[in-house]
Amino acid sequence: MADLDDDELLQALGVEVAPIKAGGRTPREERIIAGFEDILRFHEAHGRAPQHCQSNENGDIFERLYAVRLDQLRKLPEARALLVELDKPGLLSEAPATPVDVDELAEDDLLAELGVSSDPSDQADITVLRHVRSHADRQIAEEIADRTPCEDFDKFQPLFERAERELNDGLRKAILFKGEASVEQGNLFIVGGQFAYVADKGEEFQTSSGQPDARLRLIYGNGTESNLLMRSLQKALTKDINGRRLSDPDAGPLFGDTAEPDDIATGTIYVLRSLSKHPFVSEHRMLIHKIGVTGGKVQTRIADAENQATYLLAPVEIVAEYKLHSLSRVKMENIFHRLFGAVQLDLTIEDRFGKPVKPREWFVVPLHVIDEAVQRIRDGTITEFVYDPHTARLEG
Repeated sequence: MADLDDDELLQALGVEVAPIKAGGRTPREERIIAGFEDILRFHEAHGRAPQHCQSNENGDIFERLYAVRLDQLRKLPEARALLVELDKPGLLSEAPATPVDVDELAEDDLLAELGVSSDPSDQADITVLRHVRSHADRQIAEEIADRTPCEDFDKFQPLFERAERELNDGLRKAILFKGEASVEQGNLFIVGGQFAYVADKGEEFQTSSGQPDARLRLIYGNGTESNLLMRSLQKALTKDINGRRLSDPDAGPLFGDTAEPDDIATGTIYVLRSLSKHPFVSEHRMLIHKIGVTGGKVQTRIADAENQATYLLAPVEIVAEYKLHSLSRVKMENIFHRLFGAVQLDLTIEDRFGKPVKPREWFVVPLHVIDEAVQRIRDGTITEFVYDPHTARLEG
């Protein structure tokens, strides 16, 4: 039975093939196109062609049916000509997956594969071929939605880069998404292993079950976007064991009356300038600064600078010191990394053992901007500002 062509297979099932209409596409062609569009949607959602999942007990029946359908389309010369404009991923030209004998499919599955309804109410008109999408299939398509390239991604890319830095620096937390938690414009999530930013939330409406819903403009960290429904995003986050909501950045209390484990009773924020003869450092010496925090004497800390990779294996000079009281060293360092992370010095040097090292805490930023940042740390307004490398200014 596996060697039967499409028309013969239909005939074996007792289904009449509709006659070709004069002009336009035939029902057969429409059926081929509609079936291939399902396969394209699957490819866009999963980044691969559908596969025969018999060995996988969790295999999706729709994926198995799409795989059978793709095998049949690859065998039809007319399909390649008909679908050439749609087949951007080149699915028809790929080597077919291990075929599944159609004898192995249950009758309902085979009918669904051919686009024939198995609903008893449709049996009176069984000779009419239809492209039938089940409720489950429509639901899957709605939850996936269509992803398209984000034309203005350059506006959102800095946001994703900053969020990743803040997550790494502990200024944001990735919180497990639970149930019907809210989704608002400006929220950041991790879903399917990608950052997802809610750039816009349309007007809320009631679903048929009386639940609130809204259409979203969702921007992904890979440069694509979709118009997913809010409840579909909530379901996707709930089903994803790694689905997370990112908290808002919070520097936390920098100064206070209650001591914390990493607090320093009296500390110093210090700014250093390297005397390294490295060509790049020499050329930009007045802009390259190391920012650190210590509870002891700065002079003692830098005494052996020329032998430490963290100081670029060169002597340094102290260009600024700021005395502060009851401050958190970790939170303070995180603030500077959040603020100046985009201009962190990208320089790799070899340590004393010839091992490549990329020193942290060095930033290409003017001294007067660092001074302003410290003043804003003191008055508590630093969380309202970001550093713009193009203007070399703190922008509120």
